[in-house]
Amino acid sequence: MTDNQSHVSRRTYLKLAGGAASAAAIAGCTGGDDGTPTTSGDGGSEATGTTSSDGGDGGSDGGSDFDITITQGQMPSGLDPHDHRETPTTVVMLHAYDSVLSRDADGNITNALATDYSRVDGENAATFTLREGVTFHNGDTLTAEDVAYSINRIVKEDVGFASPQRDQLAGVSGAEAVDETTVKVLNENLNPIVFSEFATYCDVMQKAWTEEHDKSYISQNMMGSGPFQLSSYTEDEEVVFERYDDYWKEPAAASGVTFRAAEEASTRVNQLLQGETDITVNVPPQEVQRVNNSDNATIAAAPSTRIIYNAMRYDVEPFSNVKFRQALNYAVDLESIVENVLGGFGAQTGQPTLEGFVGYNPDIDPYPYDPEQAEQLIEESGFAGAEIELNTPVGRYLKDLEISQAVAGYIDELPNISASVRQRDFGSLVDELLTGNIEDKPNWYLIGWGEATFDGGLVMTALLSAEGALTSWNNEEFDSLLEEAGNQTGDQRAQTLQEANQLAHDEAPWIFLNRQFSVYGVNNSLSWQARSDERIDAYAISQK
Repeated sequence: MTDNQSHVSRRTYLKLAGGAASAAAIAGCTGGDDGTPTTSGDGGSEATGTTSSDGGDGGSDGGSDFDITITQGQMPSGLDPHDHRETPTTVVMLHAYDSVLSRDADGNITNALATDYSRVDGENAATFTLREGVTFHNGDTLTAEDVAYSINRIVKEDVGFASPQRDQLAGVSGAEAVDETTVKVLNENLNPIVFSEFATYCDVMQKAWTEEHDKSYISQNMMGSGPFQLSSYTEDEEVVFERYDDYWKEPAAASGVTFRAAEEASTRVNQLLQGETDITVNVPPQEVQRVNNSDNATIAAAPSTRIIYNAMRYDVEPFSNVKFRQALNYAVDLESIVENVLGGFGAQTGQPTLEGFVGYNPDIDPYPYDPEQAEQLIEESGFAGAEIELNTPVGRYLKDLEISQAVAGYIDELPNISASVRQRDFGSLVDELLTGNIEDKPNWYLIGWGEATFDGGLVMTALLSAEGALTSWNNEEFDSLLEEAGNQTGDQRAQTLQEANQLAHDEAPWIFLNRQFSVYGVNNSLSWQARSDERIDAYAISQK
């Protein structure tokens, strides 16, 4: 079930996407001992704008008069920055909301609202010193109370609601304002990756504004301190921002940015080539040459921090059987899917943690394609004759439907099992996955996870631990390893996470699929660098 007509080899792709610069981007990032990423190679393509010591690229000498339109696969699920778990929503949020720390295009931690941060000696705590003179879009000054409130809104249900982002700040138990510019973060344990977490997560909202309004209002409006402020929002249609001229850094070069969505990749590409949008996501392999040969657009790409996988619920038959789960991994020709369906825009995986992340186990190989072994294991599992249905989103990830069709096709070729595909709306699928009741989740589904902290511990906690926000598995030995890693640092922690990855590989709670490459089409008039964390930051965009 592959598409040979869409085949573009990785070598051809590198040539099309920019030669040496793209090759450097595909080198990716590696993690330091403390979970902080360090750049490998020369980084990605040439950066745009100017990078300050406070993190952020771009800015202007007083503003310009150009607008940017960005088309993703899905619209945001709402405008509450703490009530979602999808990257398309995150990309929209980052334009109106600042974070305590941030990352540059190479993944390095940079200052943002905080100008300094450190651990508290003798305590499981850390402090952040905040920048002075930052204002929200209503003109009010940002204080430590706002930052502490935003942290507590995520990690404490009694502050607002049960945020689905709770495990993104794993190990954080709360925060308090020490004075107007100092925030103390309390940790449940050592929390070796606390600064890495805050460099990736926790948008800061205004406490007074948030407490004044109900959840419905917050999901339709915004009050942050970011480089753009909300101009208008039409649910499921578009989000329009205008430049915030009193931003604590130089104002953005762009005067405004509009977000729209189109599920079909062909629609997004046509809109790009017709000048209806400036940046579009997930350009499929067969369209790369058409974009690069056009008069007004080119391809920009980077290997992402996202894994694509098929989760299987451990509590329902036949997926409750480890031999059955292993059989499905052996049944899928993953190498062919990466080469033919994705056209080389991906890499095979065999564990939850990507290469370059803290805890990656270099001794684990992807499952080989072995249909005879798959057939035998299905017989041994006692579930020969099973009929299974794969739930898949359409248009959220690069070739997601085609990957699902290929996976189900390989499995269906086995003589002792039947497999089919059910296409799902991404929003409704995510709603089911985020429910606290595992029985409300599909039995078998394709989903992706991008972890911009470059830390395998957070990936496994969120996706595979018993209390993880998106877990489909429960294994006491696995949870014990993650708990042990939470009290370790450096090489010791990395070794424990490697053991957890080996256990996950052996127990096969997923069909391990691919690392996604982010492939964008970009209007030739713009200077912009594709990032591995999939963030499209209009503040970093300028005109050529």
